[in-house]
Amino acid sequence: MNTFENWFCGSGIWRWTTRRTVLPWIVGESQLGDHLLELGAGPGVATPELRKRVPRLTSLEYSHKFAADLHARNAGDGISVLQADAARLPFPDRTFSSAISVLMLHHLTSPELQDRAFSEILRVLKPGGVFLALEIQDGWFQRVGHIRSTFVPVAPATVNARLTSAGFWRVTVDFRGNVFRLRAQRSWDH
Repeated sequence: MNTFENWFCGSGIWRWTTRRTVLPWIVGESQLGDHLLELGAGPGVATPELRKRVPRLTSLEYSHKFAADLHARNAGDGISVLQADAARLPFPDRTFSSAISVLMLHHLTSPELQDRAFSEILRVLKPGGVFLALEIQDGWFQRVGHIRSTFVPVAPATVNARLTSAGFWRVTVDFRGNVFRLRAQRSWDH
């Protein structure tokens, strides 16, 4: 992430927006179950809000600094923090009842890594588990905000096919302006 993203994603306005608007919209009526995996926690703005919704939360972050800071702030609060890669999840199969990512997928360096992350998320979800995500659409404003940062936008038109190919079902995509949320479920049969 670039300097602007680091500042914005840790700001009070993003914290307020996440708590009041983003998370209620992403989660909606979805049942998160007893153990949620947060992918790409960043500076941890969503982490305490997510913890309020589940008995156990595991937050995963690629940046060592963000992961270490998040761990220091949340150790012993029913939150486990790990530094790891979403495309190579260090968890056994069927560990989590749900998984969520907020503006993380576009930071993976290729569509192939995004697809690997989808497969990994499916693998670590329990049968019936739900994957929820918020992403931004491609556009000049989003590209300017990601100068000197990884920005590989997920095309909303491809989400259904990509998640279905990974093994998910009941895939939905909903839009609000330049952002979209996706919801996909792991089948009860697998």
